[in-house]
Amino acid sequence: MMKKIDELILSYQQEMVETLQKWIRIPSVKGDAAPGAPFGVENRKALDTAMADCAKMGFATQIIDGYAGHADLGEGDDYEALAILAHLDVVPVGDGWTVDPFGGEVKDGKIYGRGTSDDKGPAISALYAMKAVKDAGIPLKRKVRLILGCDEECGSEDMAYYKAHATMPRSGFSPDAEYPVINIEKGGCHLMIKGRQDGLKVLEMNVGERPNVVPGLATALVEGDEALVKKINDAQWDWPVEAKMENGAVRIDTVGINGHAAMPEHGRNAIGQMMLVLKALGAKGIVETLADKIGMTCYAENLGIAMEDKISGKLTCSMDMVRTEGEYISAVMDIRYPVLFNLEPAFTLMKTAMPDCEVVNLHSRPPHFVSEDTPLVKELLEAYHEVTGFEKKTIAIGGGTYAQSMEEGVAFGAQFPGEVEMAHQADEFLTLHSMFESTRIIARAIVRLAGK
Repeated sequence: MMKKIDELILSYQQEMVETLQKWIRIPSVKGDAAPGAPFGVENRKALDTAMADCAKMGFATQIIDGYAGHADLGEGDDYEALAILAHLDVVPVGDGWTVDPFGGEVKDGKIYGRGTSDDKGPAISALYAMKAVKDAGIPLKRKVRLILGCDEECGSEDMAYYKAHATMPRSGFSPDAEYPVINIEKGGCHLMIKGRQDGLKVLEMNVGERPNVVPGLATALVEGDEALVKKINDAQWDWPVEAKMENGAVRIDTVGINGHAAMPEHGRNAIGQMMLVLKALGAKGIVETLADKIGMTCYAENLGIAMEDKISGKLTCSMDMVRTEGEYISAVMDIRYPVLFNLEPAFTLMKTAMPDCEVVNLHSRPPHFVSEDTPLVKELLEAYHEVTGFEKKTIAIGGGTYAQSMEEGVAFGAQFPGEVEMAHQADEFLTLHSMFESTRIIARAIVRLAGK
């Protein structure tokens, strides 16, 4: 049975690449709402394209008002179906690309483009795993439902709407993180810190597009002259900093490294760099506070809320957006906190640490936990081990996935141990070998969890 499935997946490989290229070439970054397109016309186009491809393979499909869609394999109760949740939306391109971010270029065994690893590539693996099970004629005891959403990167409003207007299965997985099985997802919150600036006048600083992406470039316009430009360019900094005159003001650029806010230690935050530079040049008030309390830290060490527990690891903190508003500057923080962390007292501690600033909770979600003793987790680990031979274990992450939309949901793949994390980064890519191996793993998971 598995040999037949593997043979089918091998025969699909060229088609899988071409389908992923087609999906990558749709720039499905969240846009302005339009009729039938709550997350923008490109996201709706991506959804329509994916659902059309699912229908061509013989799956029963349905689009839920442009928020999400699903494709069903087999028959049975929707609530008891095995759910596979993936997303079609992507984060903005950002800086530092050397290839077309929406080109789907294949080179040296890799396919490049925004969304290849997060999350269109894994969605393709799930779709073709279902196709392999179907074409192999495997009898099923329960329905398998692939749900594709359009708003995972901006708060998962799509899944909230889906649950209100369709039946969300009780149990399943999302291939939107890493292997083996992620049964713990930290809680998360987006905080805005706002305060008055003083000292060196910052005229304009509008950096960052999303509160879950570590920015790799920050630009600020400040009051000053050629003497300030020379001072900046002659100084010894710990990272790339450059200054020049622009429209009668001094433009300062700091270069960092893009990354995912769930793992800020893997990037280098350009906003944090900028705050430290501005403080060194004489900026005070909110700038000095952000430099001292956050700066280049990743674990909220100076905010009074640093915390770690055994099952889910450290609290992380990333300063991902900053805006100037006249005499005021606001920054948006992305915090991922452990299962045992109490969010409410943390606000009091942060306000105490920054008494001259306004601290506002913009959005929060609780942690998510599924026992490693459930049949779902056990069978997923067996499917993973059967293909890879790697250790069967569960892990915790800071990222939040669609798994939280289900009563019993976990993240399962699609990044393998030892692979470079490319989500939200420049020149994002997915190796073709990994895509094909994930397809084999997911097909086995379907057979184990839904096969007769």
